[in-house]
Parts: sequence; structure tokens; C-alpha cells
Amino acid sequence: MRTDAQAEAKREKRDIVSGEVMDEARLIRFVPGPDGTVTPDLARKLPGRGLWVAAERAAVEAAGKKNLFARAAKARLSAPADLADQVERLLRARLLAALGLARRAGELTSGFEKVSQAVTAGRAAWLVEAADGAQDGRRKLLAVCRRQPCPPRLIGVFTGEELSLALGLENVIHTAFLAGRASDRWTMDVLRFAGFRPLLPESWREEHPVTNGADAAPGVDSI
Repeated sequence: MRTDAQAEAKREKRDIVSGEVMDEARLIRFVPGPDGTVTPDLARKLPGRGLWVAAERAAVEAAGKKNLFARAAKARLSAPADLADQVERLLRARLLAALGLARRAGELTSGFEKVSQAVTAGRAAWLVEAADGAQDGRRKLLAVCRRQPCPPRLIGVFTGEELSLALGLENVIHTAFLAGRASDRWTMDVLRFAGFRPLLPESWREEHPVTNGADAAPGVDSI
């Protein structure tokens, strides 16, 4: 049976920058605002004709600088100079909000011991580590992950404060997003987010080298 995320990924649109037809999951939808300014529509629900751009910072910046939104819409449209930054901020907020929903639905666990148990049981799709967490705890969890035949993917872009606020808990450092439909949908947004910023702090790459697994998309790190 296909998941909702898989069904969504089957829909295709044309990227106005490259002209390539690709899955919607790899694109950002924009719509013209009332004032003629293009607005990101991450949920793909705003009214108006959608203008689709690859989920990459360079592509969004090119669409704005080369006036490609106006050309595609055949209308006078303008793009804010910080449009790519807007997309990154919106995706970041969307990812955090989804973590909060997942926690309330029982699809996410946090705390060193619970996360370690979820990883060992093969239930973790993502290891979500606070960017400002201590190296020692992260190193121990990564060692547990590497012993698994199918280790979870790793993301470390949120601070402990951001994770705590999103989950409604105190001092969140280690979190596991459990495998399932919710994590599949979250993965799609992570893949888009990865086009705008690295998913790991540079210092982590020096501490704990990672490689892209065979099933990992470009920009998404496997442990």
C-alpha cells in the first residue's frame, strides 16, 4: 500500500528555472500575492496559479534575479531579495511544528535512554540531535546507531531550546522520530530544507564523519 507521502511524491510539476519536470516533493510552490509579490506556499494550498521552483537556494535566488516568476506567470511580479531565506525560515518552522505534532501523537520519543531503545529496536527513522548538545551523549548514541543494520538518518539544525519549545518539554537534547507515515512526510520536508542549509553543524562532521547511505537523498546524512 502506498503511503500518503509516496502518493504526493508522484505528482509532477515543471521547475521554472531549469525547465525540468520533477516530483512536487522536490519543489517549492510560490503564488502571486495581492501586491504582485511572490509568496512561498509550502503547504501547496494557497489560491492562485502555482509557480514551481526546485527546492534549492541557488534555484530560488536565480528565479528572483532573472525575473523568471514574472515570465512564467506572464504578469508583473516581483520577488523579495531574501526570498530564499524566507523559504528556509518557513521550512524550519514547519519541521519544528511537525515534531510537536508527532510527539503528541506518540510518534516521537526523547531522552537518551528512550532514544537508545528506539534505535536498538529499529524503530527510529530519524535521530534529531540538538545542535548545541554535548558531544559525549551524541557520540554514545551515534555508536548505538552504527551497530544497527539500518541506522536512522541524522539531523542537527535545531537548538535544544527550539526542540524544547516545539515538544513542550524541558532540556530536549536527544530525540528519535519513529518510522511511519508521519516520519515519511517529515522526511520530504527535510529533503527540501537540505537544499537551503546543511543538516549538520560543520564541527559534527569533524567529530563524527558521516556518509550518504545508498537510500539517502543528496544532502541528507546517514549515520
